Amino acid sequence: MQSKKKMIVNTVFLVVIFALTIYGVFHGEDLGAMMEAMRRADVRWLLPGLFCVVFFIWGESIIIWYMMHSFQIPVKKRTCFLFSSVGFFFSCITPSASGGQPMQLYYMKKEKISLPVSTVILMIVTITYKAVLVVVGLGLVLFGQGFLHRYLTEILPVFYLGIGLNVFCVTAMLILVFHPALARTILVLGLKIVEKLHLMKRKESRLKKLEASMEVYQNTAAYLGTHKMVLVNVLAITFAQRFALFAATWFVYRAFHLSGISFITIVLLQAVISVSVDMLPLPGGMGISETLFLKIFPPVFGSALLLPAMVLSRGLGYYGELLVSAVFTIVAQLTIGNTKREKRGGTTYDRVL
Repeated sequence: MQSKKKMIVNTVFLVVIFALTIYGVFHGEDLGAMMEAMRRADVRWLLPGLFCVVFFIWGESIIIWYMMHSFQIPVKKRTCFLFSSVGFFFSCITPSASGGQPMQLYYMKKEKISLPVSTVILMIVTITYKAVLVVVGLGLVLFGQGFLHRYLTEILPVFYLGIGLNVFCVTAMLILVFHPALARTILVLGLKIVEKLHLMKRKESRLKKLEASMEVYQNTAAYLGTHKMVLVNVLAITFAQRFALFAATWFVYRAFHLSGISFITIVLLQAVISVSVDMLPLPGGMGISETLFLKIFPPVFGSALLLPAMVLSRGLGYYGELLVSAVFTIVAQLTIGNTKREKRGGTTYDRVL
C-alpha cells in the first residue's frame, strides 16, 4: 500500500513539474516559428545524436557486465543492457534519480544475483558516475575561468552549488567506502543528535540497521582493494559514456547547419548543465535544465534557433533517453526472471562477497 502511494505521489509530482516546465518554456513564444525551424533541422545529424543516447545507456550496461564478470558471474550483455535501461528509466521519472538503483537491485534479484554483489557494483557505478561531474566541474573552476565568465556569468551560483553538492556526495561515499570506522562514528553521532533533538524516537533496531548497512561499504572497500584496475577501467568507460550524452547537443548544432563553435565548447556547456542539476530533487533535472540551456547557449545558437535547439537537445538527451529506456524496461519486465535459465557450471548467481 505504501509503495503504491509513493508511486502515485511521484507520478503526480512528475506531471506537475512537466506541466510547469512546458508553461515556463513555451509561454509567450512563437510556436509556429519554432516548429518551422525544427522541421528545417537535418535529420542526418540528429540520428547520430540519438545513437549517443543509446551509447550512454549501453555504456553503463558494459560497466555492469564487466564488473559482474570480475565476480565470476556470467551474466549476458543483453541482460545488463536491460538492467541499465531500468535504472535510467526510473531515474528519469523520480526526484533526484532516487528510483533507479532500487529498481535495478529488484531486477538483479530476479536474476538470482546476490544483493551484496549487486549493491557493491551499483555503489561503484554511482561513485564513478558522479566523479566524472566533479572532475569536469573542478577542472573548469581551476583551468577554465575565461570559459566560465564568457558563457556562464548568469548561472555561476547554480553551477557552484552543483559542484559543491557533487563534491559532498562523492566525498561522503568515498569516506563510507574507504573509512568505514570513521563513517560509522559520524553516522552514529548524527543519529544520536537527531534522537536528542526529538526528531526521531530512540530505537535500538535503527542502530542495528545502520550497522548492517555499513557492511555494504566494507564489502565495496574490500572489492576495490583487490580490483584497482577495474575501478580505473570503469572510470574511463564512464567518461566516454557521459561525454557521449553531452555530445548529442553538438549534433543538434550541426543539424541546424551551424559552425564556428568548437565541439569541445558545446560538450562542456552541456556538461555544465549536468553538473548544475544532477543533485537537485527534480526528475531528470526537468525545468531547471531547460532554463539553464536558454541562459548559456545564446552565443552558440543565436536567439532565433535557441528555443528549437533546446527542444531538440532535451528531446534527445532526456526524453529520448526516457523513451528508449522505457521500451527496454518493458522488455525487462517481460523477460527478466521469467525465462528458463541455463545451468552455469562452477559459479552461480547466488555467489556472495
